[in-house]
Amino acid sequence: MAPATAARSRVRTQSRPSLTRQKKAAPAHQTLGLRERKKARLREQIVETALRLFRKHGYENTRIDDIVNILEISQPTFFRYFPSKDAVLRDVGKRGFACIVEHLKSELSSEADTAARLRHLYRALAREVEADRRLWEAVVLSGAMDPVRSPEMRGPEGIAVGLLREILAQGQRRGEITRVFPVLHLAEFMEGLYQTVVRQWAVDLTGPHKLGERVDSAVEFFLRGVQP
Repeated sequence: MAPATAARSRVRTQSRPSLTRQKKAAPAHQTLGLRERKKARLREQIVETALRLFRKHGYENTRIDDIVNILEISQPTFFRYFPSKDAVLRDVGKRGFACIVEHLKSELSSEADTAARLRHLYRALAREVEADRRLWEAVVLSGAMDPVRSPEMRGPEGIAVGLLREILAQGQRRGEITRVFPVLHLAEFMEGLYQTVVRQWAVDLTGPHKLGERVDSAVEFFLRGVQP
C-alpha cells in the first residue's frame, strides 16, 4: 500500500462513525444551561439503557418498566422524553441516518472512482449493522428508519439520498456511470437494493447468510447495470 493510500486508510479508520453512537456536539457548558444539560443527560441515559436491554433481551421482551427501574425514574418521567418505546428506536433511526450521512460525506471527499466509493460505503454500513444484529432487527421490524411508517425520518433520509445522488452525478460527469437514467432514479435503485437486503437479513426471510456478502452482491449487481 502506498504511503498516501495508507494515510487515507488510517484517517478513515480513526474517524469512522457509528450507527448508534450520538454524534459529539459542542461542549454542553457552551450551549446549554444546567437544567438543559441534566435533561439532555437523562435523555441519553434512557436511550443507552433501552438499547442495552434491547440487545440483551430483544425489543419485544423489553418493557418500559424495565428501563425506568434501572434508571430509578418514574414512567411519567420516561414519557416526558419519549411517548413510547418505539420512539426510542426512532431516535436510533435518526442516529443511523446521521451516520450514513457522515459515511457519504467521507466518500464524496475521497478521490476514488464511483465503484470504489460505493463498495467502500456499503461495506462499512453492512459491518456496522452486522455487528449489532439484534438491535437492527428491532429497527427494521418497527419501521424506525422507514420514512413511510415514521414520517419524521423523511428529512434525514432526504439528506442521505441527496448525497448519494451527488456521488452518482459525479460518476456520470466522469463517464463512469450511464446517463441513460436520471441520477434520482439510480439513487433510488441502489438504496432500495440495500434496504431490501438488510430487511431480509434482519428477519431471516431467506435463511441465514452473511450481510456483508449479500450487500457486496447487491452493489456489484447495481454497478453492472449502470455501466456506461
